[in-house]
Amino acid sequence: MALDGVLLSFIAAEINSRLENARVDRVLQPERDELDIVFRMRKGSVRLLISASSNNPRLHFTQNAKENPASPPMFCMLLRKHLLSARFAGAEQSGFERILFLNFDCYNEFGDQVKKKLAVEIMGKHSNIILIDENGRITEAVKHIDDTMSSKREVLPGIRYELPPQQDKLNPVSAQPEEIMQRVLATGAGELQKALLTVLQGVSPIVCRELAQQACRDTTVRTQELLPEQKERLIFFLKRFSQDIKENKGLPQLVTEVKTGKPLDFSFLDITQYGTAALVKRYDDFSQLLDAYYTERDRIERVSQRGHDFLNVITNAVERISRKIDNQLLELKACDGREQLRIIGDLISSNIHNLKRGQSHCELENYYEEDLPKLAILLDPMLSPQQNSQKYFKEYRKAFVAEKFLKEQIEAGERELKYLETVFDELSRASGENELLEIREELVQEGYLKNRAGTRRQGRMVKESPPYRFLSSDGFEILVGRNNRQNDKLTLKIAAKNDIWLHTRNIPGAHVIIRAGALKVPNSTVTQAAILAALHSHAGESAQVPVDYTFVKNVKKPSGAKPGMVIYEDFKTAFVSPDSELSESLKQKNK
Repeated sequence: MALDGVLLSFIAAEINSRLENARVDRVLQPERDELDIVFRMRKGSVRLLISASSNNPRLHFTQNAKENPASPPMFCMLLRKHLLSARFAGAEQSGFERILFLNFDCYNEFGDQVKKKLAVEIMGKHSNIILIDENGRITEAVKHIDDTMSSKREVLPGIRYELPPQQDKLNPVSAQPEEIMQRVLATGAGELQKALLTVLQGVSPIVCRELAQQACRDTTVRTQELLPEQKERLIFFLKRFSQDIKENKGLPQLVTEVKTGKPLDFSFLDITQYGTAALVKRYDDFSQLLDAYYTERDRIERVSQRGHDFLNVITNAVERISRKIDNQLLELKACDGREQLRIIGDLISSNIHNLKRGQSHCELENYYEEDLPKLAILLDPMLSPQQNSQKYFKEYRKAFVAEKFLKEQIEAGERELKYLETVFDELSRASGENELLEIREELVQEGYLKNRAGTRRQGRMVKESPPYRFLSSDGFEILVGRNNRQNDKLTLKIAAKNDIWLHTRNIPGAHVIIRAGALKVPNSTVTQAAILAALHSHAGESAQVPVDYTFVKNVKKPSGAKPGMVIYEDFKTAFVSPDSELSESLKQKNK
């Protein structure tokens, strides 16, 4: 889902309403193409997120404060120079184009008041954040566009700012519904939703599908198949659509998967097109809506980008260990005949008086198997019968030792694969740069990554993240580990013997602790903790996840085991479904 021009107009209304008489307090740049501007007002402060990311460009207020680089980028420093303490002078939009101008009243180096703008262009891979001076010239931009990159529009410091080329589309508010209908029919044969997307300015595919659903109760209906009553219904809904936009009656709606709660889409309309295949949740404002939708997408993308280097290392390690285990299994299979070697050695030893040096083979009575009275045996003619017997015993002992060694190596390899699965899981759940650095440090200590130059100094800067903290409905504190090393600390050092320990059965995930103290933990708290354990595991999007739970005193760490790996006994199992809404309701701020 792209942030369309109409929804951007609702965001502009929110910004103008909340930032009246606000001043710029701080400018931060946590990502290369993302800004956080903190505004202060009499009643406190708010944080405005502006992103020019190719995948997730957007603009909205946010409650999430990302970690910032130690040294602010040059664009951030320049904005601080020009905008700190500036008074916000309103947001404006040209029609329903996906461009919002944030106006500021500033003072120049001579103390004169000047007006400056921050142009936020929400246009997919062409998204940008551009500072424009009082003369309409570009001071700086997050992304520079020269003539080698675009023949239609340059974005470079010093040149005059120009709007992107306009598309030949109709404004859904100023254009008459009959005019829109005429243009839709003129597009020729094709689906109505696609025709609406071609004709209307500032609308996204989900909006066009919804208009088609409301008018025709079918998102795939074609323009050439429209019946007269369907055309009338479409004109009616276009009129209502236009009126709702004029009166700023947008409905912040988030569409999620029924089973997993994973965000699918969002809009400012009442969404009916998914039927029972999805859930629709309404938010108080559009900033809350966009914050909820993009937080998870941003987290996954950030982990993918910043964890890419050691994800490759782990993947290669898994492939290498798997190949090694496969080869060891083949060797182990070859050891299956070792008992036959011992039997042959015994038979030769029992019949030494009947054998002579120089024989290449013999047939001896097999008193080990009744069904096979005679056993054909190959002999080395250069060896005596006694030496042939010792040769078979030697091969038997070699196979016996090899089988024992291979079994130990295969078990060790399988344990290592299981550990690497837990690393994959904690990477998928990492929510910040510091957590990624903690995982990297763990992999360095375990020998999967090399300790690069400067890593030791950097390691001292890695702040140990606290466990996630929750408070059950019965008032019991629940702690959830973020990574393997924290899982060890949580289970083996922080937890008391009578606390309750939980973990998904045979599924990589976090260690979860219920702080019981001297009290008996009720089943409702155990269930809530089990749901948190399922949510913070590799099965976080599954249903009916098995979660084992027992007292901490029943959990042990084997000698030499890797981080996060424990064994436990005397446990019970609960089957629960992950619930992100429950997690949010129980969450406590980490101290």
